[in-house]
Amino acid sequence: MRRTDKNTVTKEKRKVERMSGLTAGKKRFIKRKLCDENPTVSIGKSGASAELLKEIEKQLTKNKMVKTKILKSALSEHETKEVATTIAQQTSATLVEVRGHTFILYKPRSK
Repeated sequence: MRRTDKNTVTKEKRKVERMSGLTAGKKRFIKRKLCDENPTVSIGKSGASAELLKEIEKQLTKNKMVKTKILKSALSEHETKEVATTIAQQTSATLVEVRGHTFILYKPRSK
């Protein structure tokens, strides 16, 4: 029987965190910064339209992070996590957290 070493497990976790682009500390920092803030973008019945994606891109380039809320009427076909991941892919941002109908996106500024 083979024993797994704790170090190999933590190394694998670190690799996964690096692939997502954010470490646990960076995620904590973003969550703390936006925990008391109200969502700056609301997604309605029309879903993730082109204008909405442009607005999210604009806020990401300005502030590096965006807090977005999805109205219940927009969630008739999809779940919050599905909508959040598609928006994150389309804006090439990182999905930090999904909580209820609200999610946080982060995109570092390009140098």
